[in-house]
Amino acid sequence: MKVEVLGTGCAKCKRLTKNVETAIRDLGIEAELVKVDDITEIMDRGVMLTPALYVDGEAKVVGHVPCVEDIKQILLGEK
Repeated sequence: MKVEVLGTGCAKCKRLTKNVETAIRDLGIEAELVKVDDITEIMDRGVMLTPALYVDGEAKVVGHVPCVEDIKQILLGEK
């Protein structure tokens, strides 16, 4: 599983990254976490609000920071 956090390094982006790390650790799953901070790449994906969370190339969250429990559901495919 490839999990990407798109954002320029703002406080919300950092909080999303931390929440994703916690969710992955709590679930005990194998996942590659990639931070995408290049504004051109972010815009090329059509993301106009950050942070954004992508799982295996699919946008799951854009423009807000979900809690750890919501991220767990996303990673398990329940959301």
